Amino acid sequence: MGIKGLQSFVQNSCHNVCSMVSLRTMAALHKSSYPDCVPTIVVDAMGCLRSWYTPDAWIHGGQWKEYLISLQDFIAAFQDAGIRLVFVFDGVIEQKKRAEWARRRMRDSVEVTKIFNLLKSSRQQPGRNMFFIPSGIATFTRFALKALGQEIICSQVEGDYEIAAYALKHNCLGILGEDSDYLIFNTVPYFSINNLRLDRLATLMYSRESFCEELGLRLADLPLLACLLGNDNVPENMVEQFHRKCVDTYHSLSNERNKRAKVIRAVAAFISKIQFLPHGLKEVEKMLPPRFDMTLLEKGMQSYVLPQESSPWVSTTSQPYHNCTEESRTSICQDQEIVQIALKEHYKGDNVMICNVLCLGESDCSNTLEDEHDPQIPPQALVYRIARQHIYALLLGTGNGSLDTRPLVHEWYVHRGNMLEKPELVPTVPLSIPGGTPTARELWLSNNPDIQRQRFYTCMACFHVERWTEGLRSLDSRLAATCCLLIYLTVQVDSLTLTDVEAFLAQALCLPGKSGSQLSSLQLPYVDSRAVHLAFLFLRGLITLMACNSACGYPFDMMTLMPWNTFDGKLFHQKYLLCHEHRPVEVILEERESLITEFKKLRVIITEACAAQNRILHPGPKRSGGRLQEVSSGLFDRKDRSYVHPQYGHQSERNEWHNVHHQPAPNQGRYFSSYHDPNQQASHQGQRSMNPSHKYDSRGNMHHRGPEYNRFSQGQRSKRRGQRR
Repeated sequence: MGIKGLQSFVQNSCHNVCSMVSLRTMAALHKSSYPDCVPTIVVDAMGCLRSWYTPDAWIHGGQWKEYLISLQDFIAAFQDAGIRLVFVFDGVIEQKKRAEWARRRMRDSVEVTKIFNLLKSSRQQPGRNMFFIPSGIATFTRFALKALGQEIICSQVEGDYEIAAYALKHNCLGILGEDSDYLIFNTVPYFSINNLRLDRLATLMYSRESFCEELGLRLADLPLLACLLGNDNVPENMVEQFHRKCVDTYHSLSNERNKRAKVIRAVAAFISKIQFLPHGLKEVEKMLPPRFDMTLLEKGMQSYVLPQESSPWVSTTSQPYHNCTEESRTSICQDQEIVQIALKEHYKGDNVMICNVLCLGESDCSNTLEDEHDPQIPPQALVYRIARQHIYALLLGTGNGSLDTRPLVHEWYVHRGNMLEKPELVPTVPLSIPGGTPTARELWLSNNPDIQRQRFYTCMACFHVERWTEGLRSLDSRLAATCCLLIYLTVQVDSLTLTDVEAFLAQALCLPGKSGSQLSSLQLPYVDSRAVHLAFLFLRGLITLMACNSACGYPFDMMTLMPWNTFDGKLFHQKYLLCHEHRPVEVILEERESLITEFKKLRVIITEACAAQNRILHPGPKRSGGRLQEVSSGLFDRKDRSYVHPQYGHQSERNEWHNVHHQPAPNQGRYFSSYHDPNQQASHQGQRSMNPSHKYDSRGNMHHRGPEYNRFSQGQRSKRRGQRR
């Protein structure tokens, strides 16, 4: 995360340290010096995401086809110059940086609130000064780059350390990113992504040698400088008193007007004075506050010492940082073969969440664009928690059956009411399926010829749609994924309407026929804040489904779940506005008869599946001239003047779908059933029961509705639900 103010100090006060260079020219020189080595740049992917996301629209949920084009252009520019790229993503948040991570998340929550306040008042996308990068972009970018044939590494230690070490080991041309820590590591040249001119492949290069000359330091002194200035290892507030002493002592040596620049020069002057003393750290300790933890300083310096390097400031008996970090990753999962498979896939960028759960018993999720002041839509962290708890059960088991013995996962998920001061301890929750919850070993390593069916069934069970496995498997994979998520969402979120579901379906069906340029040219009359919230809620569902897909042994081809195949923010927003105006289905689906037919079929799938879980979908209020008008249940089909029931659709459609998923299936072993036994009771607390008197909240907690619930017919319960709303 860098050293506060160091990079701006270098750019503004050290004129000989950074210079504009041609990467094409540097690659040619590197090739002539090392003929057998392809010029390679290691890319700090996390530091480049904001630069890569070039589409103008960002508020609607991400313009993913446009983003893919942006990545293609970036890669092509380097390929044209004969430069190979290796992209490194952060794969773990180390405990020493968790507090800073939490502070940044709380700060981002304030920014998200400001965005929604502006959306509600102006109904337009905020300016670029309020740009908030689309949720899940790091996850989706990994797969986008893999789809474009690029090499991906997901770090198993701190990301910048792995980047610096890899670049040095493989004699790379340089590092591309935007993190002042790359000025501290004694590694290859550091290039700026923020100053990159892609059209001529030129950017700023920072010279560590010139930086040291400017400050009168050695390269080996830079880790000490970084720690004494304050970084992720040594909090700045712990060295503020030391800074004041240095500034008071060395103020005559600096003409700097900037306060931070004065501190940097004063601390550097102090280090240069003691750098050749045999017991230099003793001099440092004298200047630091009483009871300062010197081991913190030493560990901080170790974190900059790369493999095969040494430091005059660090004891030779100290364990290297990378070895210490690797040994600390003792896995929670006892099946070491499964852990090793997960680690290999993690390194390739396939299943970051899965590996962190197996190895660390931990899961985290950053901010997303959701309106904290909308009480009708729960936070995505809680909406998808029960699905995650099922995923954790696949990976870590469920103990001996009692709640007290279930493994606990430490969740760091941003949502309203969670101050991120400590993790939420979330127990695993068994799947309520015949035969019980399968293990990761069964799902990953089985040679059963029906294993793909078993994986798909288990994946659907994590979202409580296992009874419709056969029908969903008959669909195109991306549509099956969309239906799975929409069924789950509508059951979990009471405020979702049939109209919302129709908007999601319409965009999923129309997306394959749209190019990036067509999506870019879409014009929207205004931005609806609720549509923004729902778009990002769905995106987080895609990421949860991707994690489930990994845990279940990949019943889906992961690429079919990517948003450029399943979701476009602006297209969804267009369909949302049309659906909520209750425009004719022909208009919503662009007069394409085949899409209209598929749309009606998918709508019946979702409404029937929801109805079976005691959730009847009703249309949302109609928007007309800025006013909301209530409409009766069902969508009026303008083409054949017929009435489409929200539960059954057209009778012919209902019968067609009914035949698909209600036919008895052959016995496929303990994981397969044409439908779930409604009389089966949950055997463990927290397990999802099929008893209609049981109701689950967004945390997966079960509430008993009471005996009077069963006295009402389905229609009466629907009517009472409508009255409550």
